[in-house]
Amino acid sequence: MAGKRSISSSSAFGAGVWPWLGLAAIILIVDQFTKTLILGYYQYGGPVTEVTSFFNIVRAHNTGAAFSFLADAAGWQRWLFTGIGVAAAVFIFWMLKKHAGQKLFSFAMACILGGAIGNVIDRMMHGYVVDFLDFHLGGKHFPAFNVADSAITIGAVCLVLDELRRVRKG
Repeated sequence: MAGKRSISSSSAFGAGVWPWLGLAAIILIVDQFTKTLILGYYQYGGPVTEVTSFFNIVRAHNTGAAFSFLADAAGWQRWLFTGIGVAAAVFIFWMLKKHAGQKLFSFAMACILGGAIGNVIDRMMHGYVVDFLDFHLGGKHFPAFNVADSAITIGAVCLVLDELRRVRKG
């Protein structure tokens, strides 16, 4: 059949990457859904919902990066962290295409991708990242975080485990 191309899993955009992009999309949707709920039902600086003796739900705005790094800067950090997030997403997408068959690595990359895009969306829409998970012990509070941050952390831990596993095999 002239002019008809065969599409296979070895195409430029392999079939093996789709489940990982699906996982990243699920993380992104859950992240944005939970942040929308927080923005709709909680006021910034408003009352805290005590869930347990060590966990609260709050509404916090983070203009910085992890642990509010550079949060007190003059506003330029919004664009710096947005740019870093976009660059990271492009790089991770490329890595997923290249290594889609490596399950733990791809799982880690998908978690980081979904989380990174979730936080980039916040920075673009609001100028800050919406955080709401507040864990505390003995009056000391861990910095508030969100679903995207959790996914990024899980992804980072899985990357370390994947590398340790790779080194052990070698």
